[in-house]
Amino acid sequence: MSLTFTTVIGLEIHVQLATKTKLFCGCSTDYIGAVPNSNICPLCTGQPGTLPVLNERAVELGIRAGLALGCRINKVTRFDRKNYFYPDLPKAYQISEFYVPIAEKGSLTLVGDDGEPHKVGITRLHLEEDAGKLVHGASDGRIVGSTQSFVDYNRSSVPLAEIVSDPDITSPRMAKDYVSTVRQMVRYLGVSDGDMEKGSMRVDANISQKVSDGRWGDRVEIKNMNSLRALERALEYEIERQRAILSDGGRIKQETRNWDDSAGVTSSSRSKEESNDYRYFTEPDLPPLVLSQEFIDGIARSLPELPWEKKARYEEEYALPSDDIGVLTEQVDLAHFFEDCVSHGASPSRASNWVRTEVLRVINEGGGHISSFPISPKSLAGLLRLVEDKKISTTAAKEVFDGMVSGMELEKAIESCGVTAGALTGDALLQVVRSIIEGNQDVVEVIRAGQDKKDKKKKFLQGQIMREARGQADPREVSEILDSELSL
Repeated sequence: MSLTFTTVIGLEIHVQLATKTKLFCGCSTDYIGAVPNSNICPLCTGQPGTLPVLNERAVELGIRAGLALGCRINKVTRFDRKNYFYPDLPKAYQISEFYVPIAEKGSLTLVGDDGEPHKVGITRLHLEEDAGKLVHGASDGRIVGSTQSFVDYNRSSVPLAEIVSDPDITSPRMAKDYVSTVRQMVRYLGVSDGDMEKGSMRVDANISQKVSDGRWGDRVEIKNMNSLRALERALEYEIERQRAILSDGGRIKQETRNWDDSAGVTSSSRSKEESNDYRYFTEPDLPPLVLSQEFIDGIARSLPELPWEKKARYEEEYALPSDDIGVLTEQVDLAHFFEDCVSHGASPSRASNWVRTEVLRVINEGGGHISSFPISPKSLAGLLRLVEDKKISTTAAKEVFDGMVSGMELEKAIESCGVTAGALTGDALLQVVRSIIEGNQDVVEVIRAGQDKKDKKKKFLQGQIMREARGQADPREVSEILDSELSL
C-alpha cells in the first residue's frame, strides 16, 4: 500500500522589540555595528546583587502585537527563570514568561493550500530577554594562525516578543506566508523593523509528519534560517528527509537541526529539550506584572489600520487588483504615499500604476526609501491630474516626472521638458501627421500597396508622430488621422 503523508508545522518567531533600552536595564539596544561589549552593565551581564527593572515600553509593544493577533491579554503575569548554561548567557538563566504569557489564544488568517482562508492559531506571545552573541573564528594577533571564539554581550537582555503558533501550518509555502504576514504586521505597528538578515526577527520551525498507516514522526526543530527563502527551502528539505526515513520503516529522532543555506541541508545539532529540562521557576527579583484594563484599552485605541484591514479596504474602496494591492500595502509608508496621492485628486488606478512602477523604480535604483522620495504626493497627484485631463500625455508626463525627481517643481519641470500643458490636437496634429507622411514616402508606399500585413509600418509612423508631438497627442486620434490621410 502506498503511504501518504500530512505535514504538520508550528513556528516560533522571536521579534526584537523597537525599544531604545534593554528589557531590564538602561543599556542601549543598538548593538548592530557597536564596539563589542560597549553597551553592557552589571545587570545585563548577570553580576551578583543586581536587580532587574522592567521596561514599560517593551510591555506596551508586546501588547500591541498581541492585540493585533486577536490574543487575550492577561492582566496578571509573572516572569520566570529558564535555566540553562551557554557561553553567551552570562547569568546561566534567561528571564522569560513561561507559566502565564502576556498574550495568548489569538489567530492569523492566511490563504491555505486549497486556496481557501485558513486560520492559524496563536498559542502565545510572551516577553523575554535575548542572549548575547558568539563570534567564532576570529584571529588572535598574538598567536599566528590561531582562531578563537569570543562573546559579545551587547545583545544580552535586548527585549524580545516570542510568538508561538499552533501546529496549523501544512506546507513550506504557508509557513513563508505566515512569517511574511507577521513581519509586515510588526512593521505596521512600529513594534520591530522585522529585519531577518540582521537578526531582529528570527524563526524556529517545528515540523513532523503524520503517516497514513497511523504512525507519527517525532517533532524536529530547525534553526538558523535568516530569510523567508531559507525558511521555505529548509522545510522543503526536511519534509523530504523525514518522509524518506518513514517510508523505509525508520523513525524520526526528536532533535534540533541547523539549516545550512549554502549546502541546502539540515544537520543534527542536539537532542530536543523539553520544558522540564529548563527547570522553570518564578523570577524572584521581579514583582508580578499587573495591567489595568485602562492601560490595555489605551493601547488598543492607538493601533493603526492593520495590513489585512488595509488590503480589504483597498479592494472595496479603490477596486484595485489584488496583486497591485499587495505591492502598495507591503510597506505602510508606501501605502500612505499612495493614499495621499489619491486624496490630492489622482485617480486610484493611475496613482497605483505610477507608484508601483515609476516611484518604486526610482527608489529601487537609488537604494532609498519612500520617506526620502523627492516628489511629494501632492506634486505627483498634480502631474497625474494633467494626464487624466489629457493636458499632457503619459509619455510627456514621464519626462516631467524625471525632471521632478531631479528636484524641479512641477511647473518648472514642464517648462524644462518643453511640454505645454495641453494636448496636440486638431489642425496642429494634422500638420504633424502630414509632415511625417511626407518624410517617409517609402514606408507609405508599402502601406498603400497592402504589404503591411502586421501593421508594423503603420506603427512605425505612429511612433514617429508621437515622438514629433513629444507625446502630447492622443494615440487614438493619431491613428484615426493617419488612416484618413493614408486613405485606409
